[in-house]
Amino acid sequence: MRQNKAAMLGITFVVIILMVVLLIYGRKLNTRLANGEARINDLLEQTEQEDQRTEEIREMQEYMQSDEYREQVAKEKLGLVNDDDIVFKETE
Repeated sequence: MRQNKAAMLGITFVVIILMVVLLIYGRKLNTRLANGEARINDLLEQTEQEDQRTEEIREMQEYMQSDEYREQVAKEKLGLVNDDDIVFKETE
């Protein structure tokens, strides 16, 4: 009877230790999972921003290949004008 009680106490002690270890390990895993999910969300947001930036660059590239852009650069940087434009010059 006495050996039976000692064995039961030993088994109970081992089970309690295992439960504590599993509880601690489970909490660590939950923390890692939450950190991983936050990292995934950050990366998804960065991906969306980069996709938007890529689209803006693509639109700018299309604009820079247009006649409108060429005309704007010719007017601003080279001082060229169209035949039907009216040019006003400042006098000193």
